[in-house]
Amino acid sequence: MSRRLVMQVTVVAALFLADLSSVARAQKTELPDYPRLNTSRTYRVDPAWPQRPDGLEWDHVPGVFVDSSQQVWIFTRTNPSVQIFTTSGRHVRSWGTDLFGRPHQIKLDHEGNVWVADQGNHCVLKMTPSGKTLLVLGTRGESGDDRLHMNNPTDMVVSPTGDVFVSDGYANSRVLHFDKRGRFVKMWGKLGVRPGEFSLPHAIVMDSKGRLYVADRNNARVQVFNQAGKFLDQWRHIVVPWGLCVTASDEIWVCGSGPMGWRKDDVVLGVPPANQVLVKFSTAGKVLEYVIIPKGEDGKERPGELNWVHSIAVDKAGNLYCGDINGKRAQKFVLIPSDKQATRQVVKKR
Repeated sequence: MSRRLVMQVTVVAALFLADLSSVARAQKTELPDYPRLNTSRTYRVDPAWPQRPDGLEWDHVPGVFVDSSQQVWIFTRTNPSVQIFTTSGRHVRSWGTDLFGRPHQIKLDHEGNVWVADQGNHCVLKMTPSGKTLLVLGTRGESGDDRLHMNNPTDMVVSPTGDVFVSDGYANSRVLHFDKRGRFVKMWGKLGVRPGEFSLPHAIVMDSKGRLYVADRNNARVQVFNQAGKFLDQWRHIVVPWGLCVTASDEIWVCGSGPMGWRKDDVVLGVPPANQVLVKFSTAGKVLEYVIIPKGEDGKERPGELNWVHSIAVDKAGNLYCGDINGKRAQKFVLIPSDKQATRQVVKKR
């Protein structure tokens, strides 16, 4: 395997702090205190992952999710839209031909039901693992901003009790709450920059305590709420968040681009992104890892480069999976243990 194909991605604290400092000077904001970053962990792309069967194509890959069986679900804007692989790269099955208007995100709930945000049809769907529709939230094919309509929804998360929370989205600036039967409960948020307000809520996840984390993309922050919609916290000026995922140990991974200021005629912050970063937070908002990924050139992306990274997932071994928009692919970044971790593993085996 060539050295070009095996690109290492390291946690670079100096670049992180320099990026933040430049943004702070431009925006005249005070830098928060940061913990010492983990500089020992390394990720290496697996250029052979996954092994796609002949004829199975990708386009934009806005959604990626690792389920409890350690299968990787890929949501792509082509046919079939839903493609499932093992973490080792074997193709399991695919479905969803001509089923969605514009795929945006995919997740599985605690019962194994598949949930998708169909941005193009302004709705969120609950489906069986084989693709049968069980429930529709919103009015399919109709946009709006009331309790029966969405407008370009971006993501959803389901609680262990079945409550559904939707980030809505590109045109609306709110979170919608439905019960397990799909009945509207409440909504909160409006366009703005204050706590509890949004400018493009682009992703949403929930930790084991039931707290909600919303990627408030145009405001370059992650906001934290309880399930009643009460604002709890915000993590600002660290990353322009595009996608979110939560690990089994309640670590919050965010993919997107480094902090950047608005430019003339910008509609969506981070388009085009200045760079590509993956950030791991504690639930208290402390930065645990800041991974800088090389940014690819349109149509010339090499393995290990990202180009408009849109989604992130993690398996039980700590490996990362990222879905690209302009790169039109999903990639696996394998966690390389630090020297200390490797030593502990050897001692344990002995």
